Amino acid sequence: MTYQEIWQRLSDSYDEREAKAVARYLLDVGYGLTMTDIIGGAVETLDESRLNEQLRRLQTGEPVQYVLGRTFFCGHEFRVRPGVLIPRPETEELVGRACDRVARYGERSGRSNGEIHILDIGTGSGCIAISLALAIPDAQVEAWDVSDEALAIARENASHLGAKVTFKKEDILRKQIAPSLGKATLIISNPPYICEKERKDMEQRVLDHEPSLALFVPDDDPLLFYRAIAEYATKALTPKGLLLFEINPLYKDAMEEMLLSLHFHDIVFHEDQFGKIRFCESVWD
Repeated sequence: MTYQEIWQRLSDSYDEREAKAVARYLLDVGYGLTMTDIIGGAVETLDESRLNEQLRRLQTGEPVQYVLGRTFFCGHEFRVRPGVLIPRPETEELVGRACDRVARYGERSGRSNGEIHILDIGTGSGCIAISLALAIPDAQVEAWDVSDEALAIARENASHLGAKVTFKKEDILRKQIAPSLGKATLIISNPPYICEKERKDMEQRVLDHEPSLALFVPDDDPLLFYRAIAEYATKALTPKGLLLFEINPLYKDAMEEMLLSLHFHDIVFHEDQFGKIRFCESVWD
């Protein structure tokens, strides 16, 4: 089978540009082939039965990251299965902002990394918490999720990447949770933030394969998770502690109003690489 035959088989599910991109991702991440290898005919030496099975799954719209069982985030390979969202490039920016803010916090407060406490709420694959634990040596990092399946995948990722993260099953919506880190330096979250009414604008392959639990909130309460996390943060954050969110740009104004009502300050919004307002940071006294 040739590279051209692979992407042409995918052209019923993707446009030509996407089909070629998916084919290259499959061959690069799945088989370690460079474009030079592909041009040189290395594709024709691959196990065709395995390749055919992967293409069959891709033709149903299953994301290539699930087909391969892994993806890359912040330079690290993460295992992914349908029980967790596939990490997005914009979330890498969230991690970068968190690292920068934690470094500045440490400089101002004189705290060492060992005194930095980070809590990731709604961890999914663990990509945020694990990337922060690897980037900030000795920081105390804890991560919560309500899903047993997500926590199992996150623990796998932490183990194979050698990251020290404490994972716990917690539901931020269901009970009053006592701060388990004492006073957190940073609470970070990329919670569900897509309203049900936005389904019609989403790719079908996302709707069919990625977990709805990690995507959607009710139309009448788009800040459901943000409010619960922010209210918890008022109890758990240290003075001058940081709250950092990935957000739905549609609800920027409502987010700011909610945070102000809880007495957060220095509220700043940032655009992602695509020019959308995607991140919100604030400070608690």
